Amino acid sequence: MGRYQAILFDLDGTMLDTLEDLADSVNVILGKYGFPLRDREEIRSFLGNGSERLMKEALPKGITEIDFVKYLGEYQTYYKGHMEEKTAPYDGILPLLGELRKRGIKIGVVSNKFDLAVKRLCEKYFPGYIDAAAGEREADGIRRKPAPDMVLTAAEWLGVYVQDCLYVGDSEVDILTAQNAGMDCVSVTWGFRDEEFLRKEGAAHLVHTTEELKYFILQ
Repeated sequence: MGRYQAILFDLDGTMLDTLEDLADSVNVILGKYGFPLRDREEIRSFLGNGSERLMKEALPKGITEIDFVKYLGEYQTYYKGHMEEKTAPYDGILPLLGELRKRGIKIGVVSNKFDLAVKRLCEKYFPGYIDAAAGEREADGIRRKPAPDMVLTAAEWLGVYVQDCLYVGDSEVDILTAQNAGMDCVSVTWGFRDEEFLRKEGAAHLVHTTEELKYFILQ
């Protein structure tokens, strides 16, 4: 079966290419209020810490807290209704999940995206593959990544020890999350951060394709 009993995946930029739907949703809200729109690379750089940070970075400086809460809520509502228009799994992800499932390896998803969206996207794109899916739940006292809370909770749900899990992500947030949880981590280069950036952020292991990721997991 390999050295891991469970694989915990980040979602955006790791399993799903969500950039277009995220960018479109942000710009709909910015445009509605006459704010400057953001290009795809700007929005890519804002991703990784959930929708609150995404909107804080995308909105102009000096927004009042009351207005920010309004804009954030409108963004989340719009995204809920439009998050499946251009989003798709990265090449090779579904066959990889199938191979892990065949070998009895448990699969979890841990994302700073809001919880409803995480669960709905997993149900749509990976039906029958995901054993546990968790999005941002700070209101329940579970701190978002890079705090270890979410991955530790997911490991508990899956019934596995931390040392028997591998965390797979595409950002510096994921690297820190795994370090804070005492969990092995592998960084993928096809997501929202490039290889040079990930190396600078201390990536212990890098993979460039899902075939490389499968080999890393199963070796």
